[in-house]
Amino acid sequence: VYLVESGGGTVQAGTSLRLSCALSGGIFSAYTTGWFRQAPGKEREFVAAISRRSDSYYNVGSAKGRFTVSRDNVQNTMYLQMNGLKPEDTGVYYCAARYSVQNASAYYTSPQEYTSWGQGTQVTVSS
Repeated sequence: VYLVESGGGTVQAGTSLRLSCALSGGIFSAYTTGWFRQAPGKEREFVAAISRRSDSYYNVGSAKGRFTVSRDNVQNTMYLQMNGLKPEDTGVYYCAARYSVQNASAYYTSPQEYTSWGQGTQVTVSS
């Protein structure tokens, strides 16, 4: 499958962005999907995941309360609504997918658990 992120940009602190992740080459509804981010010099960090039945999970420290993950199985797209952005949210945001047709409630928080990745979209938050 192929994943393509979009929606990144440079914004001021306190504003919002919505990232999109479009999946092609597979049946989107059969995949568990997630968002990760990587700041310069740091490891890739889990941000949020959404199961096939749309149960959502967040990195409590960085995303919960400000970010919302969602999916549209008709549009074959996952979204990440980011509100109240902070400079520490700066980084490259990646979407990831894993085929999970046998478990609609599955979600994954480790990069190693995902099998497909997008190329990333840059988010820069200025203070």
